[in-house]
Amino acid sequence: MTTFQNPDDKVIKQILKDAKTIAVVGASPNPARDSYKIMTYLMSKGYNVIPVNPNYEEVLGQKCFPTVESIGKPVDIVDVFRRSEVVMETAEDAIRSGAKVLWLQLWVVNYDAAHLAINSGLKVIMDKCIMVEHSRIFR
Repeated sequence: MTTFQNPDDKVIKQILKDAKTIAVVGASPNPARDSYKIMTYLMSKGYNVIPVNPNYEEVLGQKCFPTVESIGKPVDIVDVFRRSEVVMETAEDAIRSGAKVLWLQLWVVNYDAAHLAINSGLKVIMDKCIMVEHSRIFR
């Protein structure tokens, strides 16, 4: 299925307002990477940001987990920095972990993963940057 519509600004604002914990999947310790910059931004806005990447022990001073489920407690938003074609496994991981929102970053598009997450009760935002949306909505 290739139809999908992101929630409107009112819903996105409420998601960002209610969220306390954000798992960043594809987190990187490299300051040149978007995931690093956006993690830094989210932390500066008071979110508890948990890096998820099996390749690292720590990112930005935070313990890094191999999967969202391995965090061991539900997170509000799973923010995804992965190639579109491998997002399904992250969507499944987010569902198993009890996350509330699957957020696919700019240029990350996977309709099947989005529909699976929606059908499992998650809200989904796709092909939007969480930092851009946060700064736009809360300027």
